[in-house]
Amino acid sequence: MATAHPRRWALLLQLGIALGILLAAAEAWTGEISGRVVCDVCGDAAIGPEDHALEGAEVAVLCITKSGEVINYQAFTNSKGMYTVAETMPESDRWDSCLARPISSFHLHCTRRGDAHSGVKFTYNKPSGNSHTVKTFLYKPATAPLYCS
Repeated sequence: MATAHPRRWALLLQLGIALGILLAAAEAWTGEISGRVVCDVCGDAAIGPEDHALEGAEVAVLCITKSGEVINYQAFTNSKGMYTVAETMPESDRWDSCLARPISSFHLHCTRRGDAHSGVKFTYNKPSGNSHTVKTFLYKPATAPLYCS
């Protein structure tokens, strides 16, 4: 019987910890921002069949939270030209507004920004667990191939 008492305390402690984790998770908020980076081969500012995804392009996402904190994220595109940043935080500190902007492309030919916008500003008003998709960023080669004329 002497060992039953410490076991009860250990069980109560484990239940308390589990309850604390569940309550913290219930108040948490999760956001996600994603987008795409493409090589605009002909430099015509339109995505066509000659264009391709840019793997390894760097994108910065800067967000201001409802509590006024500034958070800077860095992402690189995958083989499909897609990037994603995500965060879980207390609901009271969730993102309020963000700015996504292309930083660089490490592609051999497609290294010049192809669109006039240096970034995209947006209000983040998505409920927890939802994603905001940013418009596609374009890069172009220094000289377009002859078939683009």
